[in-house]
Amino acid sequence: MSTTPTAPEREMAGPDLETIRAAHRRIASHIHRTPVMTSASLDAIARTRLYFKCENLQKTGSFKIRGATNAIFSLSEEEAARGVVTHSSGNHAAAVALAARHRGTRAWIVMPSNAPVAKCKAVESYGGAITYCEPNLAAREATAAEIIRRTGAVLVHPYNDDRIIAGQATAAMELLEDVPDLDFILAPVSGGGLLSGSAIAAKSLRAAIRVIGCEPKNADDAFRSLAAGRIETRSLPSKSAGALDQPDTIADGLRASLCERTFAILQRHVERIALVTEEEIIAAMRQVWERMKLVIEPSAAVAVAPVLGRQLDAESKKVGIILSGGNVDLTAPPFK
Repeated sequence: MSTTPTAPEREMAGPDLETIRAAHRRIASHIHRTPVMTSASLDAIARTRLYFKCENLQKTGSFKIRGATNAIFSLSEEEAARGVVTHSSGNHAAAVALAARHRGTRAWIVMPSNAPVAKCKAVESYGGAITYCEPNLAAREATAAEIIRRTGAVLVHPYNDDRIIAGQATAAMELLEDVPDLDFILAPVSGGGLLSGSAIAAKSLRAAIRVIGCEPKNADDAFRSLAAGRIETRSLPSKSAGALDQPDTIADGLRASLCERTFAILQRHVERIALVTEEEIIAAMRQVWERMKLVIEPSAAVAVAPVLGRQLDAESKKVGIILSGGNVDLTAPPFK
């Protein structure tokens, strides 16, 4: 019996380490190599050693610039000339807008009508042309499809694209280069691009590392998907048809669902999904702000909360945490 992977299996395997390294070379001049920071006081709370990869200090304020830049700079000249389109609630939108500006092409950005104001302003500041839609997945996809039909623009999907996954993977690669003996690596999960890329990079560089995804309890479809062995989407009461991505969570960047590509990667490489409450997210966010003087957004705090709550068997271990972003509306912070 042959064990050679089929074409679909190879496609769902995701980028390999050399592809990730090539992505890093491609994007290096357009991103920051963000610092890895520590905190003795948070170590004491977690009873372990924490290493924070500060993507909140990244260009556009999140890791998303990595994947967007890799995808857009991988386009042919003919494709780039047509412009790009994406749909996003904020961080990916800003990243695509800036990466497109760096490439010298136009970016059409589809955003839900309830996207955070700060993130909308960021997209506009980078030159993205925003089209607003109803806050549900069906409306996002339909609006993007209409822009593609009208303009011929190339879709840069937020996570269902190996070029995106390879770009996002470079954050974990840098983290392991700086701290090569990590025992754990934690990242938040939504559509799965960051966690997929982090898992591939981490497991390629250190086979024994334990990869943990982190998710709000109020948006737990990745947790349920891995438990069921199939993709479990959200089905929430809504007046809007197709409302699959609007769970009631403060972590506004974690409202997407996995796709087949990211789900397949997580099944192979991720040990578990740790769930956290809204209260735990806010508490973790506040502790990072107060103890480390770092502004992180709720979605980033989702990856901090499990270790501060001692959910993991990680005492005296080395734990790497990807602080995914720092885009917060400071006129209305989530805690008083």
